[in-house]
Amino acid sequence: MMCGAPSATMPATTETQEIADKVKSQLEEKANQKFDVFKAISFRRQVVAGTNFFIKVDVGEEKCVHLRVFEPLPHENKPLTLSSYQTDKEKHDELTYF
Repeated sequence: MMCGAPSATMPATTETQEIADKVKSQLEEKANQKFDVFKAISFRRQVVAGTNFFIKVDVGEEKCVHLRVFEPLPHENKPLTLSSYQTDKEKHDELTYF
């Protein structure tokens, strides 16, 4: 993967689900909405001064949300941050940079 360029879309992994779970409360607070279903489906990764994860999450009822989560470099000792999100997405919507 080239630094700065997002990777190809890949199926979600256990690590991807863990990242999504860690920012779920941030999303619920920002979107003013609770999600009973929260299953990572796919993701892209972008290496910057840290890592951006673009994650497509199934939230039930044929709807998805797209998350952009920033993971700082390890030496910074900072938590994951939900940088941005998109609601009202569907499973067929492409996971792109936002």
